[in-house]
Amino acid sequence: MQRRLEKDWDLTIGPDTVRLFILKAKALSAAVNEDYADGAEHEVEFDGDTHDNHHHDGLAEESSENLTEEELRELINDLNIDEAAELIALAWVGRGDYDASEWADAVTAARERANKRTAKYLLGMPLLADWLEEGLEAIGA
Repeated sequence: MQRRLEKDWDLTIGPDTVRLFILKAKALSAAVNEDYADGAEHEVEFDGDTHDNHHHDGLAEESSENLTEEELRELINDLNIDEAAELIALAWVGRGDYDASEWADAVTAARERANKRTAKYLLGMPLLADWLEEGLEAIGA
């Protein structure tokens, strides 16, 4: 495999912006993993009368945890078509769907895919932060 001798890419989306997405995605992933672990450790059994007195007091916590996902979703939705396509292409390169030398093809395919559901698509990727990091590294950004 030949490392890039010259720059084959020109990003519309700044690498620092992508790094912000990476940080937000990592925070979101950490919150999901913590919730999963908590649920696995604390099994609760209810008897017939318990549910009458049970109330939920964690609403403030839940809304703050969802804030990161909402922020990330809004940031993605604010991207123009070129930026959104490049973000998707970076994830694909990082995931190994495309090689860095196929950057133009990845962006073209991602541009066809980019639409109003781009945030949902990207947030559905379980390793989004890792793939974006690997994509940036692969293209040398």
